[in-house]
This record gives sequence, C-alpha cells and structure tokens, in this order.
Amino acid sequence: MEKRIDLERRARKANQITDLNLDNCRSTSIVGLTDEYTALESLSLINVGLTTLKGFPKLPNLKKLELSDNRISNGLHYLSTSPKLQYLNLSGNKIKDLEALKPLEEFKNLAVLDLFNNEATQIENYREKIFEMLPSLKFLDGFDCNDVEAPSEGDDEEENGNYSEDDDSEGETGDDDDGSEVSASTGDVSLSEVYNEDLEEDEGEWDEENAENEEDEDEDSDEDDEANDSAVNTDKAEDNAAAADESQARGKKRKHEG
Repeated sequence: MEKRIDLERRARKANQITDLNLDNCRSTSIVGLTDEYTALESLSLINVGLTTLKGFPKLPNLKKLELSDNRISNGLHYLSTSPKLQYLNLSGNKIKDLEALKPLEEFKNLAVLDLFNNEATQIENYREKIFEMLPSLKFLDGFDCNDVEAPSEGDDEEENGNYSEDDDSEGETGDDDDGSEVSASTGDVSLSEVYNEDLEEDEGEWDEENAENEEDEDEDSDEDDEANDSAVNTDKAEDNAAAADESQARGKKRKHEG
C-alpha cells in the first residue's frame, strides 16, 4: 500500500491531495496513510483485502469513503477521526449485526450508507432500525426510508441543466411548398438549396450572354463576308477596265501603222 500511495501522490505534498484512489492495492491493514493528508476529501479502498481499520489516520476533511469488497467485520470506531464523513460504502464486507454499526452514530453528517451484501442486512426490520439509529441518513443501500431510489449522477446533472443539448439544438428538416429544403426549427431554407438556386441562375445568365455573343459574332461574320465580296468585285471591275483600255490602245496602234 505504501508504494501505491507514493505512486498516486505524483510528487505532490500530502497536504495538497484531496482525492486518493488505492483500489486493489492489496493489504490487510492501513499502511502508509498518515495524518499528513489533512486536505483529503475522498478516499477509495475497494477490494484491498482489509480485515481491520486499525491505524486509520486522522482525516478532518474526509467526506467520502469507499470500503466495499473487503473483509471488515467491526472496528468502525477507528473512523471517528473523520467527523465530516457524509458517504460510506461498506458493501461486500463481513458485518453481521447492528452492534458493529453503532459507532456510526457519531457521524452527524452521514447521509449515504451502503451495506449491501453484508449479513446484517438479513436482520428483521433491518432498514427501519438503521434509519432510526442514524437520523441524518437519507439513503441506505440506494433507497431512502420510503423505498424511493436515490438519484444517479446522470439524473443530478440533468436536473441541474448540465445534460447534453445536442438533440434540442439540431433542427429537423422538411420540404416547403416549392420543394426547397427547410429547417423545421427555424423555417430557413437550407444553405445547399440556396447554393443550388444561385448556381442555376448563374448558369441561365451565362447561357443568355453566350447566345447574345454568338448572334453578334454571326452578324459580324456576315458583314465581313459582304465587305470581302465587295472588295473582290471592285478588283475584278478594275481588271476588266484595264484590259479594255489595253485592247483599245492596241487597236489604235494597228490603225496608225496601216
């Protein structure tokens, strides 16, 4: 147990530790845990093999103590050095009668006690007698004096508003009259739908611009063809006129020579 305590300390000072877990470290008695752990509030010694609580240190701020699955049959008076104890789990031990539980009367703040799987639970009117013995007790073996189950840690979180709100924050989607996807919680059109509509508008405008450009190009092409045809006809006319002038000149020359 001493080696386990040193490991759990992680170079911290004893008076700085508030939570200590020594489960399964195997020891028949408390060894290595001293009065130096003045700030300790939670101590767990589950399945250690303890047969006695002799040597239990003075822990003035201890509120929660786990001692389940050991072999403790008596000696609970050794816990009196921890007067602030509120939660005590002794399930799975060797406590046979109510007399062994008498020392718990000193704990005026004890609210939760677990004695499940102890022989003492087979005593007639066991629950009524324990609640009468310990007036501060609220829950015994997970139930109150009216057999109402104690709330779990998850229930406590939900009551305090700490539960996850993912389901509430996520809105369901549906279709509106024009077929667009709409959030059921907000009534807003989805981003994907807006994007698709914008894309379709852009494509339509692109098609119209291309059609206009093609018409302009066709008109320009026709004008260019007409201009080319006119230029060709002009060149031909000039060539014909030049040929006629040359032929006329030759005729005059022959006449003059004749």
